[in-house]
Amino acid sequence: MNFYKKLLVSTAILSLILLAGCSSSPPPTKSLDNLCSIYYHDDDWQDGAKRAYKRWGTPDYVAMAFIHQESRFKPDAQPKREYALGFIPMPRRSSAYGYPQAKDGTWHDYMKATGNWGASRSDIEDSLDFIGWYNYQSYKRLGISRKDTFKLYLAYHEGHTGYKKRNYLKKDWLIKVAKKVSNRARMYRKQAKKCG
Repeated sequence: MNFYKKLLVSTAILSLILLAGCSSSPPPTKSLDNLCSIYYHDDDWQDGAKRAYKRWGTPDYVAMAFIHQESRFKPDAQPKREYALGFIPMPRRSSAYGYPQAKDGTWHDYMKATGNWGASRSDIEDSLDFIGWYNYQSYKRLGISRKDTFKLYLAYHEGHTGYKKRNYLKKDWLIKVAKKVSNRARMYRKQAKKCG
Protein backbone atom coordinates (compact mmCIF):
# COMPACT_ATOMS: atom_id res chain seq x y z
CA MET A 1 0.00 0.00 0.00
CA ASN A 2 2.88 2.35 0.81
CA PHE A 3 4.27 1.83 -2.70
CA TYR A 4 0.96 2.88 -4.30
CA LYS A 5 0.75 6.03 -2.17
CA LYS A 6 4.27 7.00 -3.22
CA LEU A 7 3.41 6.29 -6.84
CA LEU A 8 0.26 8.42 -6.61
CA VAL A 9 2.12 11.32 -4.96
CA SER A 10 4.94 11.08 -7.54
CA THR A 11 2.45 11.08 -10.39
CA ALA A 12 0.62 14.10 -8.95
CA ILE A 13 3.87 16.04 -8.53
CA LEU A 14 5.01 15.17 -12.05
CA SER A 15 1.64 16.27 -13.46
CA LEU A 16 1.90 19.63 -11.68
CA ILE A 17 5.43 20.17 -13.00
CA LEU A 18 4.33 19.37 -16.55
CA LEU A 19 1.30 21.65 -16.30
CA ALA A 20 3.44 24.48 -14.96
CA GLY A 21 5.72 24.12 -17.98
CA CYS A 22 2.90 24.24 -20.52
CA SER A 23 2.77 27.14 -22.89
CA SER A 24 0.07 29.76 -22.69
CA SER A 25 -2.95 29.23 -24.89
CA PRO A 26 -2.96 31.08 -28.21
CA PRO A 27 -5.36 34.01 -28.60
CA PRO A 28 -8.57 33.55 -30.57
CA THR A 29 -8.30 34.33 -34.29
CA LYS A 30 -10.65 37.32 -33.98
CA SER A 31 -8.17 38.99 -31.59
CA LEU A 32 -5.09 38.87 -33.82
CA ASP A 33 -5.51 42.41 -35.16
CA ASN A 34 -5.57 43.93 -31.70
CA LEU A 35 -2.47 43.75 -29.52
CA CYS A 36 -4.39 44.66 -26.37
CA SER A 37 -6.86 41.81 -26.96
CA ILE A 38 -3.92 39.41 -27.33
CA TYR A 39 -2.44 40.66 -24.07
CA TYR A 40 -5.76 40.59 -22.24
CA HIS A 41 -6.33 37.02 -23.41
CA ASP A 42 -3.27 35.87 -21.49
CA ASP A 43 -0.86 38.18 -19.70
CA ASP A 44 2.02 35.72 -20.31
CA TRP A 45 2.15 37.11 -23.84
CA GLN A 46 2.68 40.66 -22.64
CA ASP A 47 5.05 39.56 -19.87
CA GLY A 48 7.13 37.53 -22.34
CA ALA A 49 7.27 40.39 -24.84
CA LYS A 50 8.29 42.92 -22.18
CA ARG A 51 10.96 40.58 -20.77
CA ALA A 52 12.42 40.01 -24.24
CA TYR A 53 12.45 43.77 -24.81
CA LYS A 54 14.36 44.40 -21.57
CA ARG A 55 16.84 41.67 -22.40
CA TRP A 56 17.40 42.25 -26.12
CA GLY A 57 15.94 45.66 -27.04
CA THR A 58 13.35 44.54 -29.62
CA PRO A 59 10.08 46.36 -28.84
CA ASP A 60 7.10 44.14 -28.04
CA TYR A 61 5.11 45.40 -31.02
CA VAL A 62 7.92 44.32 -33.40
CA ALA A 63 8.21 40.85 -31.87
CA MET A 64 4.45 40.34 -31.90
CA ALA A 65 4.26 41.40 -35.57
CA PHE A 66 6.90 38.73 -36.31
CA ILE A 67 4.87 36.07 -34.46
CA HIS A 68 1.75 37.07 -36.39
CA GLN A 69 3.52 36.74 -39.73
CA GLU A 70 5.38 33.56 -38.95
CA SER A 71 2.71 31.42 -37.29
CA ARG A 72 -0.50 33.43 -36.83
CA PHE A 73 0.02 32.65 -33.13
CA LYS A 74 -0.19 28.87 -33.59
CA PRO A 75 2.23 27.04 -31.25
CA ASP A 76 2.68 24.02 -33.53
CA ALA A 77 2.84 25.81 -36.90
CA GLN A 78 5.10 24.27 -39.51
CA PRO A 79 5.47 24.34 -43.31
CA LYS A 80 2.92 22.41 -45.30
CA ARG A 81 3.81 18.87 -46.21
CA GLU A 82 3.70 17.77 -49.85
CA TYR A 83 2.23 14.39 -50.79
CA ALA A 84 3.47 12.16 -53.62
CA LEU A 85 0.67 10.57 -55.60
CA GLY A 86 -1.72 12.45 -53.35
CA PHE A 87 -1.21 10.26 -50.28
CA ILE A 88 2.49 9.49 -49.61
CA PRO A 89 3.85 12.09 -47.16
CA MET A 90 7.06 13.76 -48.31
CA PRO A 91 9.59 15.51 -46.05
CA ARG A 92 8.75 19.10 -45.20
CA ARG A 93 10.75 21.74 -47.09
CA SER A 94 12.04 23.21 -43.85
CA SER A 95 12.51 22.37 -40.18
CA ALA A 96 10.81 25.67 -39.23
CA TYR A 97 8.47 25.13 -36.30
CA GLY A 98 6.38 26.83 -33.66
CA TYR A 99 5.49 30.44 -32.95
CA PRO A 100 8.71 31.90 -34.41
CA GLN A 101 9.07 29.38 -37.28
CA ALA A 102 12.68 28.96 -36.21
CA LYS A 103 14.67 26.27 -38.01
CA ASP A 104 16.40 23.53 -36.04
CA GLY A 105 19.93 24.89 -36.53
CA THR A 106 19.06 28.46 -35.63
CA TRP A 107 17.08 27.32 -32.59
CA HIS A 108 20.07 25.26 -31.46
CA ASP A 109 22.31 28.33 -31.87
CA TYR A 110 19.90 30.30 -29.68
CA MET A 111 19.84 27.64 -26.95
CA LYS A 112 23.63 27.38 -27.00
CA ALA A 113 24.14 31.16 -26.91
CA THR A 114 21.65 31.74 -24.09
CA GLY A 115 22.09 28.50 -22.14
CA ASN A 116 18.33 27.99 -22.35
CA TRP A 117 18.53 24.29 -23.24
CA GLY A 118 14.92 23.65 -22.20
CA ALA A 119 13.53 26.27 -24.59
CA SER A 120 10.60 25.28 -26.77
CA ARG A 121 9.42 26.83 -30.02
CA SER A 122 5.85 26.14 -28.96
CA ASP A 123 6.28 28.24 -25.79
CA ILE A 124 5.44 31.89 -26.37
CA GLU A 125 7.91 33.26 -23.84
CA ASP A 126 10.80 31.26 -25.31
CA SER A 127 9.70 32.24 -28.80
CA LEU A 128 9.59 35.95 -27.99
CA ASP A 129 13.01 35.67 -26.34
CA PHE A 130 14.31 33.96 -29.48
CA ILE A 131 13.02 36.74 -31.72
CA GLY A 132 14.59 39.32 -29.43
CA TRP A 133 17.89 37.40 -29.46
CA TYR A 134 17.87 37.02 -33.25
CA ASN A 135 17.10 40.70 -33.79
CA TYR A 136 19.88 41.59 -31.37
CA GLN A 137 22.26 39.53 -33.54
CA SER A 138 20.98 41.45 -36.59
CA TYR A 139 21.67 44.71 -34.74
CA LYS A 140 25.21 43.64 -33.74
CA ARG A 141 26.23 41.99 -37.02
CA LEU A 142 24.37 44.09 -39.57
CA GLY A 143 23.80 47.39 -37.78
CA ILE A 144 20.01 47.19 -38.14
CA SER A 145 18.06 49.25 -35.62
CA ARG A 146 15.97 47.08 -33.31
CA LYS A 147 12.99 49.27 -34.20
CA ASP A 148 13.38 48.88 -37.98
CA THR A 149 10.83 46.13 -38.48
CA PHE A 150 11.22 46.07 -42.25
CA LYS A 151 14.98 45.38 -42.29
CA LEU A 152 14.84 43.15 -39.22
CA TYR A 153 12.26 40.95 -40.91
CA LEU A 154 14.32 40.68 -44.09
CA ALA A 155 17.33 39.58 -42.01
CA TYR A 156 15.11 37.18 -40.03
CA HIS A 157 13.77 35.56 -43.19
CA GLU A 158 16.96 35.50 -45.26
CA GLY A 159 19.47 34.94 -42.46
CA HIS A 160 22.38 37.26 -41.81
CA THR A 161 24.45 36.01 -44.74
CA GLY A 162 21.50 36.24 -47.14
CA TYR A 163 20.74 39.75 -45.91
CA LYS A 164 24.37 40.83 -46.44
CA LYS A 165 24.23 39.45 -49.98
CA ARG A 166 20.95 41.35 -50.46
CA ASN A 167 19.19 38.20 -51.70
CA TYR A 168 15.86 39.80 -50.85
CA LEU A 169 16.24 42.19 -53.81
CA LYS A 170 15.44 39.23 -56.10
CA LYS A 171 12.27 38.43 -54.13
CA ASP A 172 9.50 40.97 -54.73
CA TRP A 173 7.10 38.82 -52.68
CA LEU A 174 9.40 39.01 -49.65
CA ILE A 175 9.67 42.80 -49.87
CA LYS A 176 5.85 42.92 -49.80
CA VAL A 177 5.74 40.60 -46.77
CA ALA A 178 8.34 42.69 -44.92
CA LYS A 179 6.26 45.82 -45.60
CA LYS A 180 3.19 44.01 -44.30
CA VAL A 181 5.04 43.02 -41.10
CA SER A 182 6.27 46.59 -40.72
CA ASN A 183 2.73 47.97 -41.10
CA ARG A 184 1.42 45.51 -38.52
CA ALA A 185 4.17 46.53 -36.08
CA ARG A 186 3.16 50.18 -36.60
CA MET A 187 -0.49 49.27 -35.90
CA TYR A 188 0.49 47.23 -32.81
CA ARG A 189 2.65 50.11 -31.59
CA LYS A 190 -0.31 52.50 -31.61
CA GLN A 191 -2.45 49.92 -29.82
CA ALA A 192 0.28 49.16 -27.24
CA LYS A 193 -0.04 52.70 -25.85
CA LYS A 194 -3.62 51.90 -24.82
CA CYS A 195 -3.00 48.43 -23.34
CA GLY A 196 -1.76 49.64 -19.96
